[in-house]
Amino acid sequence: MLLKMAFIAEGIGDSENATLYLSKYYDLSPNPQTIAKIKSLTKQSELVGYEVSDGMRFVLFLVEYKELIVASLTLFLIMSLIFLWSKGNKLTEARFYWPSVILITLIFVTNNFLKGPNTALVTSSPSLIMTKPTAGGEPIGLVEPGHRVKIKSSKDVWFEIEWKNQVGYIKKNDVTRL
Repeated sequence: MLLKMAFIAEGIGDSENATLYLSKYYDLSPNPQTIAKIKSLTKQSELVGYEVSDGMRFVLFLVEYKELIVASLTLFLIMSLIFLWSKGNKLTEARFYWPSVILITLIFVTNNFLKGPNTALVTSSPSLIMTKPTAGGEPIGLVEPGHRVKIKSSKDVWFEIEWKNQVGYIKKNDVTRL
């Protein structure tokens, strides 16, 4: 669906939205053809922020199947509790309760802490990345649309981002969150 939306956006001359849809598609299926198309849409030869490590792909996989993982863990928890209930007072040792405790902890961690990367796509041309969240900060770089940045936090009208292994700030209206 994202590829179709990108194709339609490109067809009507909206390269900004076409780039946005392709960037979202790249999160689901990272491949060099998607990067090549984004480069041709943005008329840039080098794009920053599209590097995907094996660890990041694993996290994206876990985030994509988060509901299924939680459902499976919950099913195991229910089976564990039914087993404990059916045995009643016969199981007095603490070792019989540890699987339930571990499953409850895993469900809690999965629900509350398993999140994908917080990224955004630069959409304004050109966008300034600053050293401080003010107009008085030193510029780090002038960025064209199509680059991706990792958002660390939000401060007023600025996002604190990671840009080329540096901490910088970009205005919120210059990016679109993915």
